[in-house]
Amino acid sequence: MKKQAYNPYLPSWEYIPDGEPYVFGDRIYVYGSHDRFRGNAYCLNDYVCWSAPVDDLGDWRYEGVIYPKVSDPLNKDGSMCLYAPDVTVGPDGRYYLYYVLDKVSIISVAVCEEPAGRYEFYGYVHYADGTRLGERKGDEPQFDPGVLTEGDTTYLYTGFCGVGDRSRSGPMVTVLGPDMLTIVEEPIFIAPSEPFSEGSSFIEHEFFEAPSIRKRGDTYYFIYSSIVMHELCYATSKSPTKGFVYGGVVSSNCDMHIHSYKPARKPMYYGSNNHGSIIEIKGQWYIFYHRHTDGTNFSRQGCAELIKFREDGSIIQPEMTSCGLNGGPLAGKGEYPAYLACNLFCKDEEIYTPLEVCGWTAGSLK
Repeated sequence: MKKQAYNPYLPSWEYIPDGEPYVFGDRIYVYGSHDRFRGNAYCLNDYVCWSAPVDDLGDWRYEGVIYPKVSDPLNKDGSMCLYAPDVTVGPDGRYYLYYVLDKVSIISVAVCEEPAGRYEFYGYVHYADGTRLGERKGDEPQFDPGVLTEGDTTYLYTGFCGVGDRSRSGPMVTVLGPDMLTIVEEPIFIAPSEPFSEGSSFIEHEFFEAPSIRKRGDTYYFIYSSIVMHELCYATSKSPTKGFVYGGVVSSNCDMHIHSYKPARKPMYYGSNNHGSIIEIKGQWYIFYHRHTDGTNFSRQGCAELIKFREDGSIIQPEMTSCGLNGGPLAGKGEYPAYLACNLFCKDEEIYTPLEVCGWTAGSLK
């Protein structure tokens, strides 16, 4: 008998936010940051990987540590954290892990022969003259890499743009050659940051962080976290490097905008930053995201929901649930742990995770 799939989809003790899901062979693998229970900062642990059979999404397997933080030559003492990574398969069939360390603004790359083996440091993304991306005069800082490889070409999406920061122009895409490191087309901005969004389709949902890229049919979906933080939004284009138009919200980790069971502007969880992407698994599409636990920003757990597309390719925002990968409701019998609750009914209702969350009186499984 197959196991039921829950949200969060990993064990209660595991904290993998910023999830980037991929199907390799007959398994789905999730790569992400690695938070610590009751940690005092984001991403304190080494990179690990979890996987599950595509036909049994409740049966997750711990693949172990795939990349310790001390593996990067710039971080031999382990003083820097590994921020949100992404993985792609290169033209040579190897698996490439792109990431940033928390105190530098360049992109590091590691490589492995298999999806969840031990990755080895490979190099830094650089221009043809060897200058590292992010260190040339005029470069904007690199952050949150998302990658997509087509043939010999890899598209690298990066960026972080706070509200009101006029030094950041928006998310950028940089085109890499077959060695997965060397820039063959310099960074191009594909959407505006908040100070420069007037007249664009991105008003009120401007890019903040968490760029991710997927392709469905002939359409590229650029997934990102907007300036309101709790949202994952998307923009679409027929090109990977230009023409992106805002599409809507894919997910909110406090269920904002959902008006099927509540007013659209009523938060049903304590939200905060969000990061994830969409993936097709056996003909069904899902959004992977994270939600915040233990009343803190720093202990985030991965969740997933089934998503539906309209005929025009737009996405219908799903509700947060306790059973996103389950293919239906949880069995109405037995006992379930409280951490599966997708709604918190609290004395103090807030959109964002406060410094302290207390007084919540009930949970909701749906």
